[in-house]
Amino acid sequence: MKKIKLDIVGLSYSQTQSGAYALVLGEVGGRRRLPIIIGSFEAQAIAIEIEKMTPSRPLTHDLFKTFADAYHIMIQEVIVYNLVDGIFFSKLICTDGKKVMEIDARTSDAIAIAVRFACPIYTYEFILSSAGIVIEGNDFVYLENIGETPEEITPTPSSATGFTALSEDELKAKLQEALAEESYEKAAKIRDELNKRKAS
Repeated sequence: MKKIKLDIVGLSYSQTQSGAYALVLGEVGGRRRLPIIIGSFEAQAIAIEIEKMTPSRPLTHDLFKTFADAYHIMIQEVIVYNLVDGIFFSKLICTDGKKVMEIDARTSDAIAIAVRFACPIYTYEFILSSAGIVIEGNDFVYLENIGETPEEITPTPSSATGFTALSEDELKAKLQEALAEESYEKAAKIRDELNKRKAS
């Protein structure tokens, strides 16, 4: 199966899930985006490494890298290899120079480790086809509200609970609005509702 390379193109506070963040992975050389909802700890771990900040004590993912370096283990790549009921599955492809091993990991942890090892992130076409969102316009990078606690942010009212009441045409219009506003987390919720209807 052909692998498709991804880059991190966005990370922002989730407006529909308290304490969660939307990580957006983008197809290299393409216009598809893969929004993934992750926890605040993993979002901070990714943002800290991207922004080259140094925490006073090592985070769990920093400890993993130090441990791996001490035993001469390299992470060659991270693969988002499956999607089941809205949950993404990932694995780390590791080597000690003699043998290659695959280690199952949560996608958020796998990405946090990938940025520390500067290794490539991949997925497969069937995942981008079913969960990807096509965008128009130029690429962007945004890292917002990572240091804030959920109490410091007033989420905008979410239409996630009201999506079931909308028609398919209304949902498609909302999806286009969300994409125009670069609200990928909201777009992911609408995409999931549309996919749910197609499956039923």
